[in-house]
Amino acid sequence: MSVHLDPARKHDFVFLFDVRDGNPNGDPDAGGMPRTDPETGHGLVTDVAIKRKIRNMVALINEGVAGYDIYVEAGVALNAQHERAYAALNLDPKQRRKSEFEAQQWMCQTFYDVRMFGAVMTTGTKPCGRVQGPMQLTFSRSIDVVLPQEHGITRVTQTRQDDIDKGESTEMGNKHMIPYALYLGYGHFSAPLARRTGVTGQDLETFWRAMTLMFEHDRASTRGEMALRGLYVFSHDDPFGRAPAHQLFDRVEVAATQPIPRSFADYTVSVRSDLPEGIALTSVTE
Repeated sequence: MSVHLDPARKHDFVFLFDVRDGNPNGDPDAGGMPRTDPETGHGLVTDVAIKRKIRNMVALINEGVAGYDIYVEAGVALNAQHERAYAALNLDPKQRRKSEFEAQQWMCQTFYDVRMFGAVMTTGTKPCGRVQGPMQLTFSRSIDVVLPQEHGITRVTQTRQDDIDKGESTEMGNKHMIPYALYLGYGHFSAPLARRTGVTGQDLETFWRAMTLMFEHDRASTRGEMALRGLYVFSHDDPFGRAPAHQLFDRVEVAATQPIPRSFADYTVSVRSDLPEGIALTSVTE
C-alpha cells in the first residue's frame, strides 16, 4: 500500500488549483462576485465549496456502491437521512442514548462524507449524534491579488410573458469573473479520528481520486477553465504525526515569474526535499 493510502497514518497536504476567466466561488452576500479578502484583495474559496465538489465526484465514482452514499446531498432533507438509520436498524427513538449511538455507527458505515468529514446529526426526532471527521480542509487563498470583474450580457428571450407582450426582445444580465488566479489550500487527515469513524484505505484512495477529478466534472459557464495543478501529501509514519503541519507546508513554495500572471506557466512551484525523519511526500497529480 502506498503511504498516502494508509488510514493509520497522519496526512497533511497542500493543493493548488487555478481559474481562468471564471468565478471559482461566488459570494451570495456580494451579489455572486468572486470571494475576496477585503483587506488584501486576495481571492478566497471556501472549504465548503471544495467539499461539495468532492462529494459530487465521490457520488459519481461510486454510484450504487454500498457505503458511499452522500449525507449532504441536494434535495434531500438531513432529517430524512437520520430516519433511514432508525428504519434500517429498527431503533426506538424513546431509547435515545442506545438508539443514537447505534444510528451514529450506521451513518458512518453508510455515508462516505459522514465518516470522512464528520457531521452534526442532532436535529429531528431521530438524532444520530455528532461525528468529528478525520478529513478537514481550509479556505483556499490566491497567491496574488485578484481583480473581480462584472460583465453585462443580454439574452434574446424574456423571463416573463408580460415583458414579451410589451414588445421587449432582450433581457439584461451579468456574469462575474476573475481573469486568472492560482489558489493554494491545505488539508489534514487524523488517523485517530479515522479509526473512530471506520475510514479505510479505499476511502482515502477515493478521496485523492475525487480531488484530482473534481473540476473535470464540475464544468459550468463560469467554471470552464479550472484545474488542479498540484496535490502534495505529507504522510507521517505515526498516527499522531512526526512534525507540525505548518513546517511541512512551508516546504511548498510558489512564486510568480511575471508581474501580472495570466497562466500557470507564469508561476514556479518548488517543494523542498529536506523532510523531517518519518515523513514521506507523495505528489498525487504527477
